[in-house]
Amino acid sequence: MEKMSWNVKEEHIVDDLVALLSITAEECQLLRSLQGEAEAITARMVDEYYDRLLAHEMTREFITDLAALKRTLAQWFVKLFCGNYDKNYALDRLRIGMAHVRIGLPVRYPLAMFDVLDRYGVEVAEKKGPEAVIAFRKVLALDVATFTQAYDNTQLNHLKDLVGGSETLARRLLTDKY
Repeated sequence: MEKMSWNVKEEHIVDDLVALLSITAEECQLLRSLQGEAEAITARMVDEYYDRLLAHEMTREFITDLAALKRTLAQWFVKLFCGNYDKNYALDRLRIGMAHVRIGLPVRYPLAMFDVLDRYGVEVAEKKGPEAVIAFRKVLALDVATFTQAYDNTQLNHLKDLVGGSETLARRLLTDKY
């Protein structure tokens, strides 16, 4: 009953996802060439992003050090255009996801905010044409998948502890075939 995908862990998920998304070396180079363009619009994106979060009572309660959060978001956005989506990239994205898990932020909030990142990323990518937009959306999908993996890992680890350490049993309990 064990699935091959269950054995893909931590930074190795990026290899799995890059293959699934068919991110090519040419797309990586194309995105890297846009990093300066991404830096140029980051302040505008960050302001819109946090204006929305601050306007919503339930997300506002998670915002503590706004200046630090804005810096982190700006760095994260620009790194979407780094062109190097390797194990270190995955570990960084998992770390960011775990920071959200640790503060108890429901996953629906960061996922709901990806529309802002998508819109600004597409604005940058359009400068190099439709191929760049496709490449950006692949990398954004990579980030969404890697980020949410942190939530999945936490859920699985807690359930694994509850069932005596068996990851297979924990995974089976999360499906409808236990």
